Amino acid sequence: MDKDGQRALIVLQEIEQNPILTQRSLSLKLGMALGLTNLYLKRLVRKGHIKVTTIPRNRIRYLLTPRGIKEKSRLTYEYLQYSLTYYRDVRQRLNQTLAYLSQLGKKRIVIYGVGELAEFAYLALQESDLILVGFVSDEPGDSFLSFPCVSLKSLQDWTFDAILISDLAHIEAGRKKLLALRIPAEHVFSVV
Repeated sequence: MDKDGQRALIVLQEIEQNPILTQRSLSLKLGMALGLTNLYLKRLVRKGHIKVTTIPRNRIRYLLTPRGIKEKSRLTYEYLQYSLTYYRDVRQRLNQTLAYLSQLGKKRIVIYGVGELAEFAYLALQESDLILVGFVSDEPGDSFLSFPCVSLKSLQDWTFDAILISDLAHIEAGRKKLLALRIPAEHVFSVV
């Protein structure tokens, strides 16, 4: 599903939940400029997916049309298909990475990063013969998935065989930080 489809789905969902929402609140929800939000709304009106009314005179109300309800259903289905395909792909890659770590004899694993991919990695680890030592992060917290989430510097006190970087947007930056802490390169892995 492309970005436009995702944004259209969010707009249609928000209008369905709150027909008297403002363009400003919608732009914050979408994470985009107010002018671009206005263009999205105009496009949906032009396509016949939403209708704009003023009740009372100074208040705008957005209504989903039957065509808009149908489009929202189509986009929801497309989004679910996309999400399931993405999940299967990530799970397959994680399983391949963990199988590789197991073949190398690396049993005690630390996950670097806390987010959706870290959750996926945790679930994949539960199905493997590997042991999760814990989570480390650039922004440590109390815990993540009931495991301690500590700073990178705490790695020096842990016994582990490998670190799995779970922040795909910052793999190289994470690798550099780990190497700067004198973690051997042969202990650093990522899903890709």
